[in-house]
Amino acid sequence: MSGASEHLWYVPNQVRPGHRGDDVVEDHNSLDTLTRHAHALERHGWGGALLGTSWGRPDTFTVATALAARTTTFKPLVAIRPGFWRPAHFASAAATLDHLSGGRLLVNIVSGSDGQAAYGDGEADPVHRYARTREFLQIVRRLWTQEEVTFEGEHFSVTGSRLGPRPVVRGERKHPRLYFGGASEAAERVAATEADVQLFWGEPLDGVAERIDRLKRLSAELGREHAPLEFGLRVTTFVRDTTEEAWADAEATVARLAERAAQGDAWSARDRGGRAAVGQQRLLDLSARGEVLDENLWTTPGRFGGGGAGTTWLVGSAQDVAKSLRRYQDLGVTHFVLSDTPYLREIERQGDQLLPLLRA
Repeated sequence: MSGASEHLWYVPNQVRPGHRGDDVVEDHNSLDTLTRHAHALERHGWGGALLGTSWGRPDTFTVATALAARTTTFKPLVAIRPGFWRPAHFASAAATLDHLSGGRLLVNIVSGSDGQAAYGDGEADPVHRYARTREFLQIVRRLWTQEEVTFEGEHFSVTGSRLGPRPVVRGERKHPRLYFGGASEAAERVAATEADVQLFWGEPLDGVAERIDRLKRLSAELGREHAPLEFGLRVTTFVRDTTEEAWADAEATVARLAERAAQGDAWSARDRGGRAAVGQQRLLDLSARGEVLDENLWTTPGRFGGGGAGTTWLVGSAQDVAKSLRRYQDLGVTHFVLSDTPYLREIERQGDQLLPLLRA
């Protein structure tokens, strides 16, 4: 796998409009609207975008397929759950989309809890979920790279399994890159041995450095058989023309989030449902260290319902935020999944102001 830097965004494939301050429009998740986002990403220098997953949202793989058909360079980073798919079925579907899109597919494997009973997944124990994920990744990678696969595991098995269309092979690329998240011990053991990219939330530099060191040690201790693990950052980037304007607007935005949270806003309640996850709790605990860490990593949004990438924000001018992101890059982070709302406006602003600085 190539270690070249990747700059991705986020496409809001949500059932309800107005996600985290996005523009509320009636056709917010229509194919035409989502295509406008994808085309804007192509025009403004982004490599592609993450399509998030949770039960009850539009199916990420279907959305990715539709957008790939309407674009030429856009790379969908499709979040999928092993509890949604059987590994051979997913390997075939992903290889087909990769083949039809000319090798543009990226995959984000998600193992966290997501109301499994609603879609018939009975595996609630986190340790077993990650053991299942490891087998899932092993089978998928083998099907993408081997002529025929037989695998007998505790959670999955295949016998004499072969794929028709195979993923696009180009240079060092042998198949779609496999992104992975999770901060628990079980999750890190899976990442160290089976993933291509470990995604971190917006933690301070010392936390990310600590995790990179630990994952590298784990890779060696557990006998990783693949190319070295790469690292990525998923974070909100709040950019304005000046530092002062950025902080003023950020504080006004969080004031609105606080007001909505006080009224029991559904988005806030749902986002806060991720508290139990180890990585999410690490983010929420950061506020005890201070409101602003590493010069411009703001922890306050997490107090008012900002889950995941919305828990901490990098705030400032394009120069401020680029400086911060380059510090993560100095630690070894080469994949960036950024976002802010309104999503379409910020695709353009940050594509024009921030990306050139990151690539300079």
